[in-house]
Amino acid sequence: MTEPGSPDTAATGYDLDPLEIRVLGVLIEKAFLTPDNYPLSVNAIVTGANQLTGRDPVLALSETEVQQAIDSLMARKLISKRDQASARVAKYEHLVRLRHSLPQPEQSVMATLMLRGPQTPGEIRQRCERMHAFTDLAAVEAVLDHLADKFPPMVAPLPRAPGTKETRYAQLLGGEDTLAQFALAASLMADARPRGQGAGAELAEEVRRLREELDALRDEFAQFRAQFD
Repeated sequence: MTEPGSPDTAATGYDLDPLEIRVLGVLIEKAFLTPDNYPLSVNAIVTGANQLTGRDPVLALSETEVQQAIDSLMARKLISKRDQASARVAKYEHLVRLRHSLPQPEQSVMATLMLRGPQTPGEIRQRCERMHAFTDLAAVEAVLDHLADKFPPMVAPLPRAPGTKETRYAQLLGGEDTLAQFALAASLMADARPRGQGAGAELAEEVRRLREELDALRDEFAQFRAQFD
């Protein structure tokens, strides 16, 4: 399996599996959101990976599955074990900033795409807010362009689905072949969307966003408690 960041990777691209992407995304996200409890134990990573909010798709990973993903990511030098004299359990941190020279805005965009799937620049800006507050959409688009221009690229725009006005972007850590899967899923969602969505849909979206923020706070508290399990 090719190691991301190696010379071969530059020619072939990335090949992380979905569980590796979820675990790496959790580590990037929690480094921003719960710095006092970072690095994370396996138990805390499981909690973050299986959150019911801020995750698409929602998963139910076991500790064994998460540990296997951790071991694989360590072999790829994308995460490392942090030895702490006072820690009762092993804890882990990501190495994305060092491995791929990603500053905070780019890390936050990648984490959001890794944890929530393809999104528009507007969705990315809103969902990144607690990790990095972008001043405007242009700032988000600049980050997306820079990530897309990397070699190999880390994100790419999806073909615009029928009936949609904005371009959605996807992360490429699972390989460029996954773009076709993302594009198909986006097209099916567009076909299933009811016609004539208006103010009611916008209100429902705002309620959903507020619920997500509340649930995220609950998840962070649960993760804090998990540090002592």
